[in-house]
Formats: sequence, C-alpha cells, structure tokens
Amino acid sequence: MNIRCLAIDDEPLALKQLVAYIKKVPFLELAAQCQSALEARTYLENDTVDAIFCDINMPDLNGMDFVKSLVAPPLVVFTTAYSEYAVDGFRVNAVDYLLKPFGLQEFQRAAQRLKDRLEGSHATEESAATQTETLFLKTDYRIVNVNIRDIRYVEAMSEYLKVWVDGQSKPIVTLLSMKKMEENLPGYFMRIHRSYIINLTKIQEVNKNRVIMDADTYLPIGDLYKDAFQRYLNTKFLAR
Repeated sequence: MNIRCLAIDDEPLALKQLVAYIKKVPFLELAAQCQSALEARTYLENDTVDAIFCDINMPDLNGMDFVKSLVAPPLVVFTTAYSEYAVDGFRVNAVDYLLKPFGLQEFQRAAQRLKDRLEGSHATEESAATQTETLFLKTDYRIVNVNIRDIRYVEAMSEYLKVWVDGQSKPIVTLLSMKKMEENLPGYFMRIHRSYIINLTKIQEVNKNRVIMDADTYLPIGDLYKDAFQRYLNTKFLAR
C-alpha cells in the first residue's frame, strides 16, 4: 500500500526535513509540498491525497483551522513546536501529533499509525462487502428471511426491535438487542440514536438534527452519535 502524502509547513527548513523523512518511509509517496495552508487548499481542489503532514502555527490560515475547513479531510498528522495544540489536534481526529523537533523514529511511528488506520478502514469495507445479504429473523411463530439491502431502518422498542423493510407497511417485530443487530449489519448501516439504526443508502435528506427517510419518517440524531454521523457525511459531501 502506497500512501499519497501532502507536506505542509511555512518554515523552509522544517518543510525540507519533513519531505526528507517522507522519502525515507517506503510506503509513503510525496504528492506535493506546500509552504502555506492556502497553497495546500488550492492543491486539494484539484487533487486528492490519503494523508497530510501539517504544521499548525502558520500565517494567514493555521493548520488546525485549515483541516477543520476541509469537507472531507484526509488523515492528518500535525507537526508543531507548541504542545498546547495537542488536545485540539485529537478533537479533529488527528492520527498523531509530532512535537518539534522530532526525529526519524518518531516520524516513522506516526507513519505506521497512518498505515494501520488506512488498512483498518479498508478491512472494514471489505468485510462489509463480503457479509451475507440476508438475515433470518424470528417473529411470532415464524422465521422470516429478510434481504439486508431492503432494510430501511431498525427501531428499538424495549426488549424488541422493529425492522422496517421496503415494500412492507408494517415492521417485522423480533426479540433482539440493538447490539446484536449492529454486529450483523454491514458497513452501510449506522446507529444514529440509541433507538435507531439506519440504512445509509436510504436517506433522502438530513435536516438539522434529523434524518429524513421519507415523507413520513423523521428520525432524530442522538448527541452520542452526532460526530460519527457528521464524519460519514463529510466523506460523501460534494462541493467545489
């Protein structure tokens, strides 16, 4: 696996060292180097990368605000001489945080974390793709075969679940926990509330803190699930 990287630092010597370190790691590929966040933003308007190594304290637009401004940010490793930025770095889901001056070994550890994160996400996608396309659900005295892709959403109801399926006016009611259902659904399903799991491919609209599945179905987005759902939207959102 080759990881295309963008190196960003306003200090020429620091940028030169960063580029040199990237070239020493076999699985990293330097896509470009930029001396400002504004230059990097222009580059990303026309090209994509898997990861960025980004300084934070830069003029005009600092690295933290730059990453926050990206609709679908790649994986990020922050580099800075100021340790007070560390907490903010992890709040924007940075893979790692390198405090200047850092050596090659520290950089290699950060690069390995990038690789592990990317390989983990690819494995999740492959697992979702190979999962079975049907579920057998026990309801009343019957066992019903359900096509997973037809499930619109799952609703918790005390110890039972309501499984709403395309083409059916009434849900399938089954004695099952939300946790067990989550474990058996592929990656295109997401829990957005303690009481709801939705099929992401069935969403018609997202309006404030609600997901609209159809004209009659408005599902709330719970506070605990809001960040994960927003990150998913960021990966799919198209903008100039």
